[in-house]
Amino acid sequence: MLSFLRNEFRTHRWVYSLTILFIAISSIMVANEVFWFVIIPFVLFFVYAAFKSLDKFVLFIVFLTPLSVPLEYYAPSLGFNLQLITEPLLILVLLIFAYRILLERNFDRRLLTHPISWIIYFQLVWIFITAIMSSMPVVSFKFLTSRIWFLVAFYFLAMAMFQKKAMMRRYIWMYLPAMIIVIIYTLANFIQKGLFSQKGAHLAASPFFKDHTSYGAILAMLIPVVAGLGMIKKYTVPFRILIWMIFGVLCIALVFSYTRAAWISLFAAAVVFVIIKLRIPFKILAFTGGLALVILFSYRGEILMKLEQNRQDSSKDFAKHIESISNIRTDASNLERINRWNCAFRMYEQRPFVGWGPGTYMFQYAPFQVSNEKTIISTNMGDWGNAHSEYIGPLAESGIFGMLGMIALVIASLYIGFKVYYTAKPYSQIRILSLALTLGLLTYFIHGTLNNFLDTDKASALVWGYIAMLVAMDVYHSKQVEEKDTIE
Repeated sequence: MLSFLRNEFRTHRWVYSLTILFIAISSIMVANEVFWFVIIPFVLFFVYAAFKSLDKFVLFIVFLTPLSVPLEYYAPSLGFNLQLITEPLLILVLLIFAYRILLERNFDRRLLTHPISWIIYFQLVWIFITAIMSSMPVVSFKFLTSRIWFLVAFYFLAMAMFQKKAMMRRYIWMYLPAMIIVIIYTLANFIQKGLFSQKGAHLAASPFFKDHTSYGAILAMLIPVVAGLGMIKKYTVPFRILIWMIFGVLCIALVFSYTRAAWISLFAAAVVFVIIKLRIPFKILAFTGGLALVILFSYRGEILMKLEQNRQDSSKDFAKHIESISNIRTDASNLERINRWNCAFRMYEQRPFVGWGPGTYMFQYAPFQVSNEKTIISTNMGDWGNAHSEYIGPLAESGIFGMLGMIALVIASLYIGFKVYYTAKPYSQIRILSLALTLGLLTYFIHGTLNNFLDTDKASALVWGYIAMLVAMDVYHSKQVEEKDTIE
């Protein structure tokens, strides 16, 4: 026995020596109430895992994303914030990606030169330029760096991963189980703490989601995609039953999120789905849409008067909560959005070209508030929230080109999605998934008129991941005849 231990130590002496040394140093550190040292083995493990298999490491991050918690939840007095543990891992992915690009230079140029990639380059360059001109450069450059590490993991690396069709499904399946955990936690909060109400929905998903609106946006994005997975006939019947059970859980969670914008966005996606399936010609849609705009413009006064007569506030009663969507007279949530948008437009008027700097709206909008537009949830310091729009926010922060960049991304993503759908083989997985992903993105882009979450890891993982899947389909899969495919 002693000879075995002696030989084992000689063979792995460096491992055992370093382990003993680490335990000794850790003991001294803990005794002196210095606890950060104990995380070093975990850091080394993550670095090793990322170098060993970057694809699997990205999927691991995708799994962790719904479960991430803001650093300020544990240390509210710090002057900065990160999502734990995803954003530190995303920074590691960024560094390894940069190292490999410089060293290997073997990234597929078709992905790098895709039209959507060019739009993203434009956005990044413009964010960089406006960050230099920012009223708060530190905030703006932090915004830029976080956008870059989101894009590297969830768009550029994901695109390369999605050359294999099975990786698209795995990406979604890595996100879903963790999101189900969050849903169970949220619904348990409703039941155990007596929060089964519209008011309770705001904080039920905390600390995983800051409020119910971001939670609802993610649920709305997932529902069309899970429905698409359920329509893939190559899955076994028991597995498809499981998928539809998950679909039901997501729908229940969305209902009890009390997120009106998410309800609207999902309804709009359902309407688009029906239009596509009925194969209504584009000319008829364009004529109907144009006629509707003419009618709305002609009767704008009457419509505005009718809206102002609606005094139904947000409510735990679903019918009344839906009715409150059009209340621009007394509903605090709706009025606060209008207040934020008006502030953004006033900020744009002062700096129409470069804006106030990416990520700075929440720090700069307070002086632009007008007293008669404030609500009971407004703050004099203007220190609570953002512009509540993925389009108006960039207008205030990065000027006219900031908003145009976002609009271009929306148009291009939807165009590529529908292009892939119409060119893919009928009833194929690519055809089904491309439509599901496009509708999922559509829910977010519609929701984006009322809220903005693209600066968060939870929304970025899905938005950029969905776009990456569509680009990969466009480059690798849309026009090829699918061979017999197994479910990996």
